[in-house]
Amino acid sequence: MDFIPTEIPGVIIIEPKIFNDARGYFYESYKKNVLDSIIGPFDVVQENESKSTKGVLRGIHFQKGDYAQAKLVRVIKGVVYDVAVDLRQSSQTFLKYVMVKLSDENKRQLFLPRGFGHAYIVISEEAVFTYKVDNFYAPQTEGSVLFSDPTLDIKWPIAKEKMILSDKDLHAPLLKNAYLFD
Repeated sequence: MDFIPTEIPGVIIIEPKIFNDARGYFYESYKKNVLDSIIGPFDVVQENESKSTKGVLRGIHFQKGDYAQAKLVRVIKGVVYDVAVDLRQSSQTFLKYVMVKLSDENKRQLFLPRGFGHAYIVISEEAVFTYKVDNFYAPQTEGSVLFSDPTLDIKWPIAKEKMILSDKDLHAPLLKNAYLFD
């Protein structure tokens, strides 16, 4: 595996070594000891999977307090642009974001430490997205920020009028009204 740092310390792109032959391919998508040696302890307690159609935007979501989650995300089928937003108020990169193209073709993964908002938008006809987390889902600690918050000014690759959002995501609070970390 190759570990590629991003502009935000702690947010890391992971590129696997892929072995191709006439039968198809093989790669290690998760190897705890290797990952832990780069990012520190990451104890997976839950894995989630979602299927979405083109234009679906999910996020910007996070969990707060004792239930904050670090995430390791990847795409099994299709193409998405994945976004990690630093919501740690004491961070030097507070409110900065990283956007990474994840696909079934490039097999990249993205690691997000605790304290980050997470979102992705599907640009293929369909996408299957999976993520491992180090803390259980706790709805009472869930938070969100509006995907189009002008303070963040995220440059989404699909026009707003072509996006498909849940009511929850469409009516998420602006950053100034969201309870964040620290």
